[in-house]
Amino acid sequence: MIENKNCEHINIDFSSDAAIIKAKELYFEGLIFALPTDTIYGFAANPFNSDAVQKIDEIKKRDSEKKYIMLIGSLELLLKYIEVKTENHLDFLLAIWPNPVSVILSLNSKTSNILNAKTAAFRIPNNRFCIRLLNELKMPLISTSINKGGQPFLNDRNMIDEEFGHNLSAIFYTDKKSYIQESTIIDLSQNVPKLIREGKIKFEDILAKYK
Repeated sequence: MIENKNCEHINIDFSSDAAIIKAKELYFEGLIFALPTDTIYGFAANPFNSDAVQKIDEIKKRDSEKKYIMLIGSLELLLKYIEVKTENHLDFLLAIWPNPVSVILSLNSKTSNILNAKTAAFRIPNNRFCIRLLNELKMPLISTSINKGGQPFLNDRNMIDEEFGHNLSAIFYTDKKSYIQESTIIDLSQNVPKLIREGKIKFEDILAKYK
């Protein structure tokens, strides 16, 4: 396969330190890249960079009204962006993360104004590379499936490069086994968890941790 010249392929197993530095540079430059997560490969970018968000919308041919899941490195960082309804919700998040469970939460007024939204979905991923990158960024990271609207997602770096390499600055990849199932999404913006999409983790197993 001939790789797109403008899209660098970076093996995170070979030099994770260099990969973290490169991904951090791309993030703050407002560029789009792909990376493996605790679910499937995702388009990644800075959610506070409107040009980057618009570019992902264009790549995916997706309605800009639809919001993206954001990865974040810790509950401490998350608290800078959300409005906590109860202590019970915090205990619940501590019990379910890190895991492929994305949770819709109410944003605080500052973040709501910036993102022009009242809620957003967050996840602390169960993936060492992602966690390292997120804790370096100290900010959320968009992670959304690599596909165009209504089409199956791509989870192979060569297929990603063939279809989207001209839109990406880099593809971070691993030779280790990759997952082929999306995250479970629940809504916790109200009082009790509500299932939006069941993925890798069963909803009944998530509810068992809600007290």
